[in-house]
Amino acid sequence: MRLFAAVLPSRVAVDELAAEVGLLQALTGAGDLRWTKRDGWHFTLAFMGEVDDRVVPELRDRLARAAHRTAPFPLRLHGGGRFGRRVLWAGAAGGLDEMRLLAERADAAARRAGIPMDEHRRYQAHLTVARGRDDAVDLRPFVERLREFEGSRWDVTELALVRSNLPRGGAAGEHPRYETVGSWPLGGAG
Repeated sequence: MRLFAAVLPSRVAVDELAAEVGLLQALTGAGDLRWTKRDGWHFTLAFMGEVDDRVVPELRDRLARAAHRTAPFPLRLHGGGRFGRRVLWAGAAGGLDEMRLLAERADAAARRAGIPMDEHRRYQAHLTVARGRDDAVDLRPFVERLREFEGSRWDVTELALVRSNLPRGGAAGEHPRYETVGSWPLGGAG
C-alpha cells in the first residue's frame, strides 16, 4: 500500500478553500494547471510510500501512540505559496508548532515500524491545490491571490493514515484517489 500520515481539514475549511480555488480558476493561465480535487485535500505529515502489508499493524499501533501523545490544536487555512515553478499550495496558521510535532512523531512512528523514510526535513504545512504541467505557467498571480486567503479556525482532533491509489488508466485529468485506512484521536480528543 502507498501510505502517508495526514491531517484532514474540516468540511468548513474545504468549502472555504473550494470557493477560493473557484476564484483562482478564473485567472489567466488557470487552464494550464492541474487542479487537485477537494476530496483529496490534506496536509501530509509523513509520506511513507509503498508499505509492506506485514508492517501495517505495527505502524497503526505506533501512529495511535503518536496521536495519543499529541494534544488537539487549532488550525486554519491561511495564505499560500509555491514550490518552484510547478506547485501551488494553500498554507496554514494556528497550531503550527503542534502540527510540526505531530509530523515528527508520525515520521518517527513509521521509522520505528521499519519503514525506510526519506531524509528528514523541517516540516512546512501546505495543502497542494494545483500543479503546473510544465514550467511555463507563471504562478505568481495565483500566489498573490492566495496571500489574502483566510479560512475559519477548526480544531485538529485526529491523525489519519491515508492510502494513495494512483491513476492506472493514464486518461487525461485522472487524479489519485485517497482512502483513509485508519484514524486516531489526538490526546484528550475523546
